[in-house]
This record gives sequence, structure tokens and C-alpha cells, in this order.
Amino acid sequence: MTGILLSLHVIAAILAIGPVAVAASMFPVASRAALADPDSGSVATTGMLHRIVRVYATIGIVVPMLGVATAVNLGVLGDLWILTSIALTVVAAVILTAVVLPAQRLTMAAIDGTGSGVDVATRLTRRLGAATGIFNLLWVVVVVLMIFRPGSTTGV
Repeated sequence: MTGILLSLHVIAAILAIGPVAVAASMFPVASRAALADPDSGSVATTGMLHRIVRVYATIGIVVPMLGVATAVNLGVLGDLWILTSIALTVVAAVILTAVVLPAQRLTMAAIDGTGSGVDVATRLTRRLGAATGIFNLLWVVVVVLMIFRPGSTTGV
């Protein structure tokens, strides 16, 4: 059962977190292009990237659920590397839900002309770039902890 849970956890991480990381990273660039030229295809691209982040972030909830289930089956839930991974995952989730997604919504509103001005949206895209970078860096650290975990039986 542990092998199945671990496989599902890794597959879910690749298929759910990967698209969020990529789309969230592309959003600031596409939104700057859309703000500079509202008649370009960047407006549609920005909307698509925002939908990808929103939908896959929701699907991504299954990743930590499967991770905890795997840790319980392995008997390592109380280990420091797992607790650190859980804490970093929570921080990444907070950044995504409290910073990235709201800033994307506000930027989309500015692009559509229903929200704040271009100056506000330009500042938001800078903040989005930084927040997305931190979000992605947190996931890199979690992956490294999963591979180079203390007491690993892989010999790494």
C-alpha cells in the first residue's frame, strides 16, 4: 500500500504542482505584455494562466493529503524532515492563496479595465514575480527534503 500511496503522491505533485509553478511563473510576463498592449494575444494568455493556477491549486490539495498518508504508512510522520516539509508546504499554500491568486485577480481586473489602474497592476506584477519565486523555491526545498531525507534507505 505504501508504494501505491507514494506513487500517487509523486504523480499528483508532478501533475498538480508542476502546472501551478509554471503558469504562476509565466503570469507576470504575460500580464506586463497585456498591460502594455491590450489588443495583443497576451490578454487571453493571462486569463488562461490564471485559470490554470486557480484550478490546479485546487487539485493540488491532494498532494499533501497523499504525502501525509504515505508518511503515516512509512511510520515517519513525526520525523523532522517530514514536519519541515509539511511546514514549508503550508507556507507555500499560504503564499499561493493569500498573495499569488489575489494579485492575479487584481491584475486581471486591471487588464480588463474593471479594476485599479495600470500603475497598480504593474506594481502587482513585480510582487507576483517575487511571490511566485518564493513559492517555487519552497517546493524545490520540499523535493530535496523528500530525496535527501535523513535515514534514507536509498543510500543517497
